[in-house]
Amino acid sequence: MAYVSQSMKKELAPAIKAVLKKYKVKGSIAVRHHSTLVVNLKSGSVDFQKDSNHDGEYHYQVNPYWFQDHYVGTAKSFLSELIEAMKGPNFFDKSDIMTDYHHRSHYFDVNIGKYNEKYVVTA
Repeated sequence: MAYVSQSMKKELAPAIKAVLKKYKVKGSIAVRHHSTLVVNLKSGSVDFQKDSNHDGEYHYQVNPYWFQDHYVGTAKSFLSELIEAMKGPNFFDKSDIMTDYHHRSHYFDVNIGKYNEKYVVTA
């Protein structure tokens, strides 16, 4: 059963913050429903709209399983490093979709902007 506690979030936070700092991106880290680690990106030097196949609004929920197909360049590098940091050293996924068996350490979500706040690209 997927589970993330506040103490697990604190253990993963330094690696996540290091990636955010490396790419000059501001964001917050949260736990949702005790099963999902969430990073909300607010602003930064990475232009996700330019490096993706998205158009229109500047609010995206990143699919952590298919982001390699939707992003290129700096955005892809950033998301790769961020998701690896969010997984952490103790991550496991022993799920078997064929038998409808779900067993993993935790889920993770990345949001670029919020529904009421656009992600702001800074220089």
